[in-house]
Amino acid sequence: MDSELAALTASGASTLVSLMVSDSWTHARELLRRFLSRNDAGNSTITDLDAARGRLLASQSTGHPHEARETVEQWDAYLRHLLEARAVSGAELRELLTSLQHLQSAAARPDTVHNHVKGGVHHGPVIQSGRITGLTIHAHHPDRVCH
Repeated sequence: MDSELAALTASGASTLVSLMVSDSWTHARELLRRFLSRNDAGNSTITDLDAARGRLLASQSTGHPHEARETVEQWDAYLRHLLEARAVSGAELRELLTSLQHLQSAAARPDTVHNHVKGGVHHGPVIQSGRITGLTIHAHHPDRVCH
């Protein structure tokens, strides 16, 4: 295996392991499931990924410092195996790695929220929300009589 592909598998394994303990894991797992489904119809590799993630999460609370390094080595070897067996191409692995790195960088950036209330003075709570559907607001106006 040439040095470029070896660097690619090492980077892919490292990125994968860092995503295992992030909030982006669900998205990363789905990318990997689709990527690996051609070569792993029984999804045993996804089961292995889930088990590795469980070990990583457990090692964070028990303080086992070698678990992350061992997991990176395991997935580096697996990605190398896929390339050597020609189950995936270098281009396909690069595409996967680009997607995983995008998830990783998005997970590292905290979202910033800026709120602006316009339209005059508000003497009460202002509620910000994403999407609200099926909402009916009944306002009580003491100066208005409704019959």
